[in-house]
Formats: sequence, C-alpha cells, structure tokens
Amino acid sequence: MTQPKRIVPGPGQESVWDYPRPPRLEASPAHIVVRLSGEVIAETRRSLRVLETSHPPVHYIPAEEVRRDRLSRNGRRSFCEFKGEAEYWVTPSGEEVAWSYPSPTPGFEALRDHLAFYPSRVDEVTLDGELVAGQAGGFYGGWITSRVVGPFKGEAGTRGW
Repeated sequence: MTQPKRIVPGPGQESVWDYPRPPRLEASPAHIVVRLSGEVIAETRRSLRVLETSHPPVHYIPAEEVRRDRLSRNGRRSFCEFKGEAEYWVTPSGEEVAWSYPSPTPGFEALRDHLAFYPSRVDEVTLDGELVAGQAGGFYGGWITSRVVGPFKGEAGTRGW
C-alpha cells in the first residue's frame, strides 16, 4: 500500500505526518472541557498529549480532574505496543467513552492516572474553545481540530498505513 500524500500544514497547524513513531508524549496547557449527559465531566489545563505518525493527537486528562463518579471500568482490556495495557471506562448506560493505562510501559509512565476520551462518544469535547471532531473508524480516539492536518489513519482504506 502506498503512503498517503501529506497535507502541508498552514500557519499554526501541525501535520500528523511530522509526528514520530514510536509516539511522543508531551504536556499541554490547552483548556479542555468534556461534556456528557449535559454536564461537564472533565476539565483541565494539564493534559498530556500523545503524538503518533498518521494519528490526530490524543489528550489524556488527569484522573483527579475527571468526574469518575459518572464513569466505571467495564473490564475490557486491549494492548498498545507502545503504551501497554489499556482499560476502558463506560457511562451508567454502558457506552464506552474513555480509556486509560493503569500501568503504562517505560517512557509513558506519566499516563498513569490519566483518562482519554473518544470525542465522538460524548456530547462534546472542546480544546481552547474549539469543538473537537473524533478520528474516523471507531477504534482510534484522536482529536481533530483546525490545528492539525492529515490525512488521518482510521478513514476507509487506511488500515495498512
């Protein structure tokens, strides 16, 4: 499969094709608000973002800034070759809306006690006031804003990237 053509970023933008593999973890001062069932369930200016080639950034919010009384673990697990074993968080109705890494691998230890939300599975996520779109495909949880350009993995025909 041929690699897709990188979109050239404009002023103030980043291309996901400039992100590294393996991914990079960095602190972000962006103001993030997550709303679910009409209420704010997470808000921070202390997220960690993961940047990985072909993926929109994923922001991880400190657990103490998440209304975990509105979520519970569902027992499902998956494995990321870079970050380790993930666990998943659901709403009272059973909708899987977030994930975390309780024991991240070396290099990603800072993700412990942080949750990442799927933007398309909650009412809304904003990043510095901008509405975040979710990454296509249902599996990935990248955050798409006007600050990032692709093309993005997850869309039809991107499995082999």
